[in-house]
Amino acid sequence: MAIQTVNPATGERVREFVSLTPRDVEAKLARADEARRRWARVPVKERASIVRRAGDILDQQKEKYGRLMTLEMGKTYKSAVEESAKCATGCRYYADHAESFLANEPVDAKGETSYVAFQPLGAVLAIMPWNFPFWQVIRFAAPALCAGNVGLLKHASNVPQCALALEELFREAGAPDGVFQTLLVGSDAIPALLDDDRVAAATLTGSEHAGSQVAARAGEKIKKTVLELGGSDPFVVMPSAELERAATVAVKARMINNGQSCIAAKRFIVHDRVFEEFCDIFVRQTKALVVGDPMDERTDVGPLATAQIRDDLDKQVKESVRAGARLLVGGKPRSGKGYYYEPTVLVDVPDGAPAYQEETFGPVATLLRARDVDDAIRLANATRFGLGACAWTTEGAEARRFAEELEAGSVFINGMVASDPRFPFGGVKASGYGRELSAFGIREFVNIKTVRMLGVGASQGSLTE
Repeated sequence: MAIQTVNPATGERVREFVSLTPRDVEAKLARADEARRRWARVPVKERASIVRRAGDILDQQKEKYGRLMTLEMGKTYKSAVEESAKCATGCRYYADHAESFLANEPVDAKGETSYVAFQPLGAVLAIMPWNFPFWQVIRFAAPALCAGNVGLLKHASNVPQCALALEELFREAGAPDGVFQTLLVGSDAIPALLDDDRVAAATLTGSEHAGSQVAARAGEKIKKTVLELGGSDPFVVMPSAELERAATVAVKARMINNGQSCIAAKRFIVHDRVFEEFCDIFVRQTKALVVGDPMDERTDVGPLATAQIRDDLDKQVKESVRAGARLLVGGKPRSGKGYYYEPTVLVDVPDGAPAYQEETFGPVATLLRARDVDDAIRLANATRFGLGACAWTTEGAEARRFAEELEAGSVFINGMVASDPRFPFGGVKASGYGRELSAFGIREFVNIKTVRMLGVGASQGSLTE
């Protein structure tokens, strides 16, 4: 895939970039290897202060970054500005907590000075997607840099200007040369990067196929990976739920980021008793969505990121209808310029249809009926994915069952699934492994080292220095 900026709202190619040569990549790897030795010796507090400054810049320049995100991947400008602000929050969270998360943990052992230390691994390769072009990177970079690692960003080929802006962000924040670098290369360069001894670990957010390839290649070299892959998140609605509110949140949960989010709700599993009422509200609110120019503040749903994504989504919808699904609204690309797809609602989707089994990455909702709580849990878990899930009920026993039995990395009761720096984020099953964010995220790419000192006095300094 060419490394280029194509405006999804118009289909116009804005700018094209030349991929780095092998010599260019070698120079960046050498720079990263040199930088990681120095960076690891910088006190955590100083590393965190640079990440904090990056957060300040993200806030101060959120309009500029927002315009860039909208230009390259088509998210609405208002949501892009919010994304930059969320990135600022993520940076400040780790700046505030990195020292405590990484502090040596004493172990009570008689006659010993014993503790567990958390030390950086080195250069971490981040293979990132286009749908949240800043947030996906920041939620890796902020903890990884605070922990003393250095970052090598291989961003999606359709957001190269975002990738370069992120490199400049950390440089402007004061990160030393080589601590965070963008690699403008295609996916064909990834195997060699994973094979290189100077790359210590890798993290990927993307498709199930890409994740399995990266995991296999890194596994051959015994390298740590964290994978955040696809999702087919269930949104369960029970009779006790406040239907108007549940349906309003449901539409937002499906259409967020133009429907292009791994944790967007995709399968709406509604109890038989309230299915028709919920469906009517959902369809009414879907029809009211404004589709159009993502820079217009009145727009709710902008274009999909690429023509291929739009065409793949249209194929999934058409095949589902041919299999027996019933179309209530939408169901086709919008005519004219840009990669727009009409917000779509499907019901009576049979098991085996693409909209039932596959992740639909766009503004397409699948509504399914459940007989009771057991059936709702069965349907919710009837997917190979397990990223997020939510359930709407005011019955305590039902809420506890959903929290316990839904197979997902995150379960929300009466709320929309969302990432938050304070909570670990990741999935199970085909949605990947490992965790981002919270204390768990900062400890993914560290050497958790056991230290036991016998016959050594403890007066040589604090264990946390």
